[in-house]
Amino acid sequence: MTTIAAVRAALPAHRYPQQVLTAEFARHLEPRRARVLERFHRSAQVRTRHLALPLERYAELDGFGAANEEFIRAAVDLGAQALTGALADAGLEPRDVDVIYFTTVTGVAAPSIDARIATRIGLRPDVKRVPMFGLGCVAGAAGIARLHDHLKGAPDDVAVLVSVELCSLTIQMTDDSIANLVASGLFGDGATAVVAVGDQRVGSVPNVSGPRVLDSRSHLYPDSLRTMGWDVTGAGLKIVLDADVPTLVRAYLGDDVRGFLGDHGLAVGDVSTWVSHPGGPKVIEAIEETLELPDGALELTWRSLATIGNLSSSSVLHVLRDTLDKRPARETTGVLMAMGPGFCSELVLLEWI
Repeated sequence: MTTIAAVRAALPAHRYPQQVLTAEFARHLEPRRARVLERFHRSAQVRTRHLALPLERYAELDGFGAANEEFIRAAVDLGAQALTGALADAGLEPRDVDVIYFTTVTGVAAPSIDARIATRIGLRPDVKRVPMFGLGCVAGAAGIARLHDHLKGAPDDVAVLVSVELCSLTIQMTDDSIANLVASGLFGDGATAVVAVGDQRVGSVPNVSGPRVLDSRSHLYPDSLRTMGWDVTGAGLKIVLDADVPTLVRAYLGDDVRGFLGDHGLAVGDVSTWVSHPGGPKVIEAIEETLELPDGALELTWRSLATIGNLSSSSVLHVLRDTLDKRPARETTGVLMAMGPGFCSELVLLEWI
């Protein structure tokens, strides 16, 4: 098994009410589209979001290159903050890390952000690095699954996952497509780090606050490549976001989860804790309906959406952090899940300790 020792979330200091962000975007649109924008922003059920930059700075960004430079700077700062915090929570030092997985879908860097963080905080020169790009919202769950895959083969290791998503730096102010109007009211900025250890290392870790990872499962859905992702344009990353995401949840996720649990002799009713990515109100409602979850099962998911918005890969990890604070009962079962570009799902089976 893999044990999650610690999870630390980090958010930029610049926090704004949704109404302020709506007004800023609306002034770039003609009045009819501005009214559509305002309707979408209200329906997103997001109250506040954090941004990588002060709001007035976004007008100064001249193209993709300038935005990406800000991405690299802020991503290293936030990622290093999250990782050093998570290691401290576990009672570990940067030199203890054997492998670092890094995920983002909101900026490009070579050397990758994980290399820059390694230099900043003092990871060992022989640390293994696995940067991942393109998984988007599913990457928080997929990243934990890949940590588990590594630690099954290297049970003496300390493995970390760092997710940084700065969605605000991808927003195209001149794009008045429905997809961009929706995204501009939904996505926020943030980072998370997860520290995990293998079976033969867990006994020497001073502080362990998380669950065991028992298993994971991936499912890549057919004929769904244009459901979510980016079109790379001269102006930067242009959002691809199809309205069919809740339909795909209803079509596939119930069978995915029930089949996964069934292979472990479990049913939906045996799961006491659900750690779900907050894709948006309609997506969360579709998850609740297709799994027939009891009232309040996704309370922390709804709360995360309202207070910080959708942070792409970091969101489900923020929900995991909030779940740890509630201290689920020992020897109970949890499922961590997310969906994202591909279009695909990733499920992780947890046992609370």
